[in-house]
Order: sequence, then C-alpha cells, then structure tokens
Amino acid sequence: MVPSEIYTARVAAGELKPDDAQTAVLPEFDRIANELAKPVKRGFFRRAPDPIQGLYLWGGVGRGKSMLMDLFVSGLSVPARRVHFHAFMQEIHEAIHEARARGVDDPIKPVADAISDSVRCLAFDEMQITDITDAMIVGRLFEQLFAAGVVVVTTSNRVPDDLYKHGLNRDLFVPFIGLLKDKMVVHELASPTDYRQDRLAGSDVYFTPVDQKARAAMDAAWAALADGDGAPLTLRVKGHDLLIPRFHNGVARAKFFDLCGKHLGAADYLMLAETAKVLLLDDVPRLGRSNFNEAKRFVTLIDALYEAGTRLICSAAAAPELLYVEGEGTFEFERTSSRLREMQSADWGL
Repeated sequence: MVPSEIYTARVAAGELKPDDAQTAVLPEFDRIANELAKPVKRGFFRRAPDPIQGLYLWGGVGRGKSMLMDLFVSGLSVPARRVHFHAFMQEIHEAIHEARARGVDDPIKPVADAISDSVRCLAFDEMQITDITDAMIVGRLFEQLFAAGVVVVTTSNRVPDDLYKHGLNRDLFVPFIGLLKDKMVVHELASPTDYRQDRLAGSDVYFTPVDQKARAAMDAAWAALADGDGAPLTLRVKGHDLLIPRFHNGVARAKFFDLCGKHLGAADYLMLAETAKVLLLDDVPRLGRSNFNEAKRFVTLIDALYEAGTRLICSAAAAPELLYVEGEGTFEFERTSSRLREMQSADWGL
C-alpha cells in the first residue's frame, strides 16, 4: 500500500486522528513510493536510474513528521534505510577515516558508492547541521548520492535556508542548500496540533521517590512518546562520543549516571538538548558533598535543557527543593530546583 492508503487504514482503525496538514503531504510520499516501485531499466552499461525528487518535510516539534516517515518507509518495496541524521553523519566520518587510512585520494567517493549500492532511499530523522566538519562534507556526499539515483526523504525542524545558520564559513555551505531545494520538494507540515505535547498534557513528569511505581511511570511515558521503540544514538561532540542509551523520534532516555557520572560538559549537554525534544532521565539521586562533581554536571544539564526548551521527564530521589540540601553549592542549586519546578508545568516549552 502507498502511504495515503496506510494512513487511511490507521485512521479507520482508530490508531490515528485525521489531520489536514498531514494528509496534505501524503501525495508527496505517494509520489515517491510509486516512482521507487517502478522497475529500474538498465542497459548493458550500468547507469543510474532517472532522478526522483525527494522530500524535505519541515515543521514544529510533535506535528507527526516522524510518524509519517515511519509510515512511508514501512510500505516501501525497495532497499531503504531509516536513520537519525546525526547517527548517519557519525558513520560517514568513520567511513571516510577508514578510506583515508587505505590511502584513497578522494575518500568521499567510495563512501557514497557503498551507500548507493546498498539502498535506493535514505530516510533521515531531523536533518540539522551544527558541526563545521559535517557542513564541509554534506555537499559533495549528497551530490554523489543524488547522481547515483539515491532518493532522500528527511524531516527537519528548520526550513532549508536556516540550516547551519550563523555557522563558521557558512558561505561554503550555502550551495548545499541550493542542491537540497533542487533535488527535493520542500514542504512545511503546519499542523496546529502538537501531538507530543498532547500526550504529555495532564501527565506528571517528575516522579519521586525512585521506586517501582516511579519506574513504571517512566516506562509508561517512554512507551507513549517513543512507541516503546528506541536504539542507542552516538553524537560526536568536539572530538569525542556522547552515547544516548535509547533514542527514537526525538525522544531520548538515559540514567542519571549515563549523563552526569561521566566527564561530560556543557557542549555535550547542548548537543543533547539540540537533538532531543524530550529527555527521560532515570534515577536522579540525592546530591551533595559525596557526589559534588555529578551535581555540578546535573546543574549544567538542566541549564542546557531549560535554555533549549527540551521537555524533561525524570524520576528522582526527592522533590527538587530537597535534592541538594547540604554541602558547597546549595545556594547555587536553588536556581536549578526552581527550573525543575517550572519545567513541570503543562505549558512549559511551548
């Protein structure tokens, strides 16, 4: 079935609510699916299939972009890969490094060839460029992928013209924006409904103490927001890796010590806040002299989430005001406890 048929069936089954903004983009998904389903005609000499315009679907958080992407990929009959854009770029960096180690003069070409040999369609979650190394690579990489007939479908929170906005040497990146506009239909998903926010409406987002009831509540929140799915996501931050244990459709989940028990800093937390729209943080302990360094990192993490408007759902050993009650830094933690309280409000981050 093409995406519009799958969508209609899910609405009829009560699994989805009809949304005019979502149905408006379904013809684009149908077009791509139908074109990809056609047999590729090749002569004696191998040639790339005729180009198929992809889709750049952008819009606000929680509008259903990732759901529509899931629906599109599930109905494809050709080799396709669904991957978060950050994870994809991490793989590209590693593959380029390996090609250089083999002495390849142009390491991007074999990397692009390997991708085009394995898939007809790349489906990305949340295309965004925040790193200058990525910015310098994507133009040549995608030019070769498009030339080989790979169809790219991506979601993003930003219109193409805002990618890598204010980035270093952005003038070198601008031609890539033109390439995207040429090779992909740009469509805004302008739904008035934030479905992710609706799922959180009226629900508690701070659970204390950390007991079986809190863990069950965290599991239920994860199931509702990430459909119970998820896989590890590695983000590259200033030369080192930041591992998010579970990630799906903009929702991240980690334990306190995954993020605050390691030598991470503001850059790591800012990258996390840019990548995740919701963070589920499990098992925040009481903080004080015995875990002062972890407490400082927790303060930095909350600051990053707060400034980015990332929703926080967490289980903690005590209420915000009672998390840090003794030792150096007690006064400074008052701002953090205040932010934790504010971030629990139903309309926070809207």
